[in-house]
Amino acid sequence: MTAELTVILDRPKEDGNVGAVARVLKNFGGTQLVLVAPRAPLGPEARRRAMGGLRLLKQARICPTLEEALLGQDLVVGSTDLSTGRTRSYLRRSVTPAELGRLLSEVEGKVGLLLGPEDNGLARETLQRCDLVVTVPTERSFPSMNLSHAAAVLFYEIYHRRRPPLPPALKREPIVLNGREEELFFRTLSRFLEEIRYPAHKRPGMELLFRRVLGRSLPSEYEFSMLLGFLHRAEYAWRKEWKGTIG
Repeated sequence: MTAELTVILDRPKEDGNVGAVARVLKNFGGTQLVLVAPRAPLGPEARRRAMGGLRLLKQARICPTLEEALLGQDLVVGSTDLSTGRTRSYLRRSVTPAELGRLLSEVEGKVGLLLGPEDNGLARETLQRCDLVVTVPTERSFPSMNLSHAAAVLFYEIYHRRRPPLPPALKREPIVLNGREEELFFRTLSRFLEEIRYPAHKRPGMELLFRRVLGRSLPSEYEFSMLLGFLHRAEYAWRKEWKGTIG
């Protein structure tokens, strides 16, 4: 895997679970753990359950806010057991852990894997901030998993979906991610929707739809640049040719 992965635990409730996540992250070669506003101090239980991941636990970065934790990430992946197949919230197109592992094996850049608190999982507004949503398929009569168990499934797929080395002539060029270019695109899209008088109450849903579709396709820095150029051209054409014809 060429992506630089940071595992982010959002408001973890039990310090023992944090220690267990550190242990399983160490099992699969992870190096970066971030805690967002943990609700319990990292005490003896966390250290006991961390075992070989104790250094990861001690070096974990603690952030007071989610925005601080996500700063600099090119792609944000949120993990949830939310059943969204019958909703129109644009959260319904999640990927499986295996699909996530395949996607991340083909990219370069900084990827934040976001896991929610044990009691309620990631909040809906937090999931809306994610570029991609991953769900561990479970028995629907009992879908909730322990935080460290869900983490183990995800880490396994991410770190073991590496393809055998290919001959140089057959190697695929990695997709280079760029979070700054992506956010510039979404700011321009938001401005464009306002400019063309797209209904205000529908704009958040449309922006989220674009984020979800693009998140699944993992556009490169070059592709986002091309999309941005298209939006700028559309803005120019709107202002010059169409704006005055619509009352």
